[in-house]
Amino acid sequence: MRVAVLTTSYPRHPGDPAGHFVGDAVAALRARGVEVEVVSPADFHHFGIAYGAGVVGNLRAQPAKALLVPPMLASFTRAARGAARDADLVHAHWLPAGAVAALTGKPFVVQVWGTDVELARRAPSLARRVLRRARLVIAPSTALAEAARELGAGDVRVIPSGIDLPSESGAEEEPPHVLYAGRLSPEKGILDLVAAADGLPLVVVGDGPLRDQVPQAIGFLPNPELQERLARAAVVAVPSHREGFGVVCLEAMAHARPVVASAVGGLRDLVVDGETGFLVPPRDRDALRAALERLLADRELRARLGEAGRERASTHFSWERVSGLTVEAYEAALRLV
Repeated sequence: MRVAVLTTSYPRHPGDPAGHFVGDAVAALRARGVEVEVVSPADFHHFGIAYGAGVVGNLRAQPAKALLVPPMLASFTRAARGAARDADLVHAHWLPAGAVAALTGKPFVVQVWGTDVELARRAPSLARRVLRRARLVIAPSTALAEAARELGAGDVRVIPSGIDLPSESGAEEEPPHVLYAGRLSPEKGILDLVAAADGLPLVVVGDGPLRDQVPQAIGFLPNPELQERLARAAVVAVPSHREGFGVVCLEAMAHARPVVASAVGGLRDLVVDGETGFLVPPRDRDALRAALERLLADRELRARLGEAGRERASTHFSWERVSGLTVEAYEAALRLV
């Protein structure tokens, strides 16, 4: 089977955090014998829009760059048509890439991730046209699958992102601390965490528009360094107001780290409350602090929840399982007429 993967975010070099979950998915598919050709910003003119804060973040920060979107999409489409020429199927990551896939003349599937769905709610007619033309839609969580159906998608399959389980879980750094890793933006709940963790040991990895309000943040790190940080944390906090999936949450589980997460979106598929971590109401700083304090004070509880999380990651989110479900989705899409 030959598949052309279209994406606006993809690792530019080993360790690059940009789109690494898409890169890992491609590697898993290739390991199963699928011939995959990737069309990423390395293959078309993106005019500086694609990386850094991502397409949406860059346009929010510099609205004038919206004028560059049409020529970027035109270049993306030319590259996509070339890659799709010998492909059996096109797999588009994010809805805008789905619009490009529709112009290749090949059967295609669309994978939604979250931000694209939020934007689609503002222009539902455009999203509906793409989703209805797709052979099927892949969503990484139950919540996103429901949102895709609300936007008009027909056949929607829940296929999560996968994880490579470390050979062993590392030792906590002393003294124990809370780790946050992600974009410093309002929807990620970082300001809730900073307030809730006042006086608690907190390490913040990331960057974004709220950087000035989180002066202790150390910026983004190459993925290998981020994994080392996750392996040494006592607790990982994911206080998002909305979350399509929750890659950092899954990575923390793979490292046997208990997670305190908001009970939103894909995080509800990942964290089993009281078994692999704690789910708290979004924006509830008191509940967030209570959960963090409870875990920081109880090493035995951290170990028990962390090991249960690692087992859950191994059972439900291995790349072997995820790539197998993806190939099944491809085969189903190609059977449709």
